[in-house]
Amino acid sequence: MPVVDSELLFRIDEKTTRVDLTEKGLTAITKSGEDPEFFVLPDIGVSLSEVEKSDIPNEEKLKKKENILNDYAQKADRIHTVQQLLKAYALFEKDVEYIIVDGAIKIVDEQTGRIMEGRRYSDGLHQALEAKENVKIEAATQTYATVTLQNFFRMYHKLAGMTGTAETEAGEFWSIYKLDVVSIPTNVSVIRKDMEDLVYKTKREKYKAVIDAIEKLRSEGRPVLVGTTSVEISELLSRMLTQMKIPHNVLNAKQHAREATVVAEAGLAGAITIATNMAGRGTDIKLGPGVKDAGGLAIIGTERHESRRVDRQLRGRAGRQGDPGSSLFFVSLEDDLMRMFGSEKIAGMMDKLGYKEGDVIQQYD
Repeated sequence: MPVVDSELLFRIDEKTTRVDLTEKGLTAITKSGEDPEFFVLPDIGVSLSEVEKSDIPNEEKLKKKENILNDYAQKADRIHTVQQLLKAYALFEKDVEYIIVDGAIKIVDEQTGRIMEGRRYSDGLHQALEAKENVKIEAATQTYATVTLQNFFRMYHKLAGMTGTAETEAGEFWSIYKLDVVSIPTNVSVIRKDMEDLVYKTKREKYKAVIDAIEKLRSEGRPVLVGTTSVEISELLSRMLTQMKIPHNVLNAKQHAREATVVAEAGLAGAITIATNMAGRGTDIKLGPGVKDAGGLAIIGTERHESRRVDRQLRGRAGRQGDPGSSLFFVSLEDDLMRMFGSEKIAGMMDKLGYKEGDVIQQYD
């Protein structure tokens, strides 16, 4: 690895979303004949100390100190701009973190899959994305004051709320707000079948298995809601289904205006709906004639979300009010979440155990 690392121009840390230039990268972006320290921050403390110790007049000292501080500020701004550009190119993907609508970069909310109107990334990142996508670069917005949600909620004398997915965050509610989470039993028993995840080695095998599962469920006369974590994946699956000539609806940040229509049709027999996390949150997907007898609405998750709460919200679209239904998540070792937590070891183990393409890992109780 040190041999490979020595050739890198910059390093990416996906977990902390940091991008840092290497020595080789700094050399590569410094023009020949230019100051070799053009992108290097000076040690401001040492420089100011040297000026202070010198025997020059006080007026000259002040001028030199001012020049040192100005030089430092310029270089800090320059390095920050380069880092934000690298971040925009290496860590932010079109149709995942953002989409382009009418020549403007729109942020997609990771939790809901909806467009965050009026919101822009701060610290020059939005401008970096605009430069990357070659759209008009708007003026930077300035933040005058910020407050964390935790401190904002602490301003209230009483706090209470109701949600179907607070259980996973019970520890956080107690540690931050000293609030208990109480689970209220459902009015009618939940009979939805939540199946164990199916784990595949590659994304290609996983998506093929997803399409096969959709075909099978459709032939049984069941409606299928396919949950995806990004606009990009929803469009990929849509293309795959179109090639197979399987009719379906797509619901993501680009088609948010059709949400009510798509959700209204999502419970009809044989209906296939591909959606990002926005799909029908807080609404009841009504089952069409004969669907209950066929097994109810089938939920297929194409990837595990970083937040367990979002996965549970997707599961909760089926099996409401005592209706039948099922949920199943498909995972691959190439998924971002799996990759970040060291899926290489599992991949190596699968190969040692004689893994064949299309084989699946499943946990059995």
